[in-house]
Amino acid sequence: MADEVPATLRHAADQAIDPATLLDALAALAAQPSPYGRERATAHRVADWAAARWPALSWRVDPLPRTAATPDSANLVGGSSRGEHPELLIYSHLDTSLTDAADFDAPITGRRTPAPALDLPGPDGEVVSGSGLGVARAAAAAALVGYAAAAEACRAAGRPHRLTLLLAATGTHRHDPDAGPDDGVAPAPTTGGVLHHLRDRPPPAAAIVAKTSPPGILTAEPGAMFLRVRLSSGFHPALFRDTATPPGGLLAHLGVVVEALEDFRRAHLARRTDPDALVGPELGLGAVRAGQPGKPDLLPGAVDLHLYLTTVPGDDPAEITDALRATLARRLRDTPLAGCGLAVAGHPVHPSAATAPDAAICRHADAAWRTAHGRPPTPLRGWTGSTDGVVLRGRGVPTVRLGPPALPPDPADPRRERYAMAELVRFARLYADIALRHQQASTG
Repeated sequence: MADEVPATLRHAADQAIDPATLLDALAALAAQPSPYGRERATAHRVADWAAARWPALSWRVDPLPRTAATPDSANLVGGSSRGEHPELLIYSHLDTSLTDAADFDAPITGRRTPAPALDLPGPDGEVVSGSGLGVARAAAAAALVGYAAAAEACRAAGRPHRLTLLLAATGTHRHDPDAGPDDGVAPAPTTGGVLHHLRDRPPPAAAIVAKTSPPGILTAEPGAMFLRVRLSSGFHPALFRDTATPPGGLLAHLGVVVEALEDFRRAHLARRTDPDALVGPELGLGAVRAGQPGKPDLLPGAVDLHLYLTTVPGDDPAEITDALRATLARRLRDTPLAGCGLAVAGHPVHPSAATAPDAAICRHADAAWRTAHGRPPTPLRGWTGSTDGVVLRGRGVPTVRLGPPALPPDPADPRRERYAMAELVRFARLYADIALRHQQASTG
């Protein structure tokens, strides 16, 4: 086959990937917090470590424009090329969903103790654990080491290639909760590390998204949108709660709204049920904001409920927003909330997107998976996770997503995520194998 990699080339890449190198990569990635919009320190630390480890490869920190949401943000870009060759992008990200800061994390985790530090075993250890591994760090370390091994093997053999590693800033979904059409202003545009990287340059020929995934290869992912439901009324002293509108105040009737949202979810998902679809919808209520904690003697005059929704092919975000508004108006009509203001704002992030199953990158990933696991990948259906893979596909880049599976988290502290070192090594070699197949298919 044209994309079958010479055994000597694959052996060279495999030999360059070992637990000790992966542990060093994890240590560099987890040396300090890397929250959304503040990834630059981590980018520099990892770039310095990688440049010392692989000096023949290019390592560059690419800052993003400074904004209120991204005051110190940057991508890390690795590059290696020889001759004219279609580019393969290997992507993961630098930021983590949790920040290791109690003021942001505690409302999500329920814990105010410091985040668990990275626990690195010796080179012969079996498990690595710590915070932030599941979102990106474990897969990012495997992607970095796999990329470097493939690039070094190609360079040593004098093989034409063009490989790029992108550890991107602002890779997790985040939204300004105060933005929305009902405020009279459009939401501020989100650049994101991937869009920043793609700006003013030709798109790569193919891409790999390295992120913890189910046991298979994702060739399609749903889109994503944010929804905000706002209920409003006049504010009232808690002392006179019975004369408030609604009686008892907005929060006393929050359960009615949550029940209506759950009913909307069930109907929304039922209309999109397709056991054969590659992607599926989901809707979750993730945050509620109301009142001032330091002034609870005043009942709040507004309650905001924030939801996250994954979209499937054919979804129209405006229609979904209108349907949710109509459902809530109908459900609240005969309740004490009937006289309150109701506003629903939808903010689409990106639509769903898919890669053709016969694309070369899909063939390369399938063959590499069979080599690494000794069996074909499990067919995946109804996947409800959305990443920057849809951004790449939306720009015409054939993209696959795959990554090391997580072990069950530490029951004593679920923030401590756990990964088998053998799986990190396996996926680093898998990423390298896909990269070698990509260059082989184009050069023979």
